[in-house]
Amino acid sequence: MKFRTATLALAALAMSASPAIAEAAFERAGAPVEDESELSGGAGVLGLLAVAAVIAGVVAVSSSSDEELPISS
Repeated sequence: MKFRTATLALAALAMSASPAIAEAAFERAGAPVEDESELSGGAGVLGLLAVAAVIAGVVAVSSSSDEELPISS
């Protein structure tokens, strides 16, 4: 009976310690970077174009015309 209890305790200890040991032994190394990206600063231009497109859409939708729009009742 004591051998079975000791075996179960040792198995439980091994199962609980193995993720911590595996995490400590595993170290990620980043890839070396040789050159910078050529697209730096492109996000600002795209953002301005997106804002301009939204403004143009609002102006196009809100422009008044002589036609009367149907009113639902």
